[in-house]
Amino acid sequence: MNKLQGCVIILFNSSQQILLVLRDNKDSIPFPNTWNLLGGFIENGELPEQCICREIREEIEIELTDINFFQKYNIYDREHYVFWKQIDLDLKQIQLNEGQRLAYFTKDELDQNQLAFQCNKILNDFFVQVLWPKFGR
Repeated sequence: MNKLQGCVIILFNSSQQILLVLRDNKDSIPFPNTWNLLGGFIENGELPEQCICREIREEIEIELTDINFFQKYNIYDREHYVFWKQIDLDLKQIQLNEGQRLAYFTKDELDQNQLAFQCNKILNDFFVQVLWPKFGR
């Protein structure tokens, strides 16, 4: 069985807060009304880097450049390519096209919330392996 292939991106600001989207509150989707990383599914013939840039353009109307690959995760029936980028966004200026709202979260706030899919694990790995070593605590 081929797994679904998707991409997510960890967007964080200069205060090391992680940007998450509150998923729609629909019973027809996994993890309704739960915070999640931005991203989506890879389309036929699309590279993971192209996918995440397209998804961000569709979801929040931002053109991403200079993204960094973190790692690939097997999550349930999916394989997710995880990317990251430091970017300071003014959320009042962002047009959200999917989900209920956007918010920034500190590491402590992330630890106090159960996120969609395995985002808690992904973000914990990211803090330990990338964020703190590269940018300090």
